[in-house]
Amino acid sequence: MSKAHRGKGIRELAAHGRGKCARCGKDAIKTLYEVEIDGAKAKICKYCNAAIKNEKKKAAAAPAAE
Repeated sequence: MSKAHRGKGIRELAAHGRGKCARCGKDAIKTLYEVEIDGAKAKICKYCNAAIKNEKKKAAAAPAAE
């Protein structure tokens, strides 16, 4: 089967959703996730989004383990 619709949602975005990640600083990477960093909304890449979620998950589990 063809996969003609992959990425259809980001074709309308400027530079097809690519830019500079506000967290890691990588350039020309897909910045599709909007999060709040230091009280301001910023666009980050999927790797930084996963890292933030993992940090929150570890912080929530740490007090329960003690």
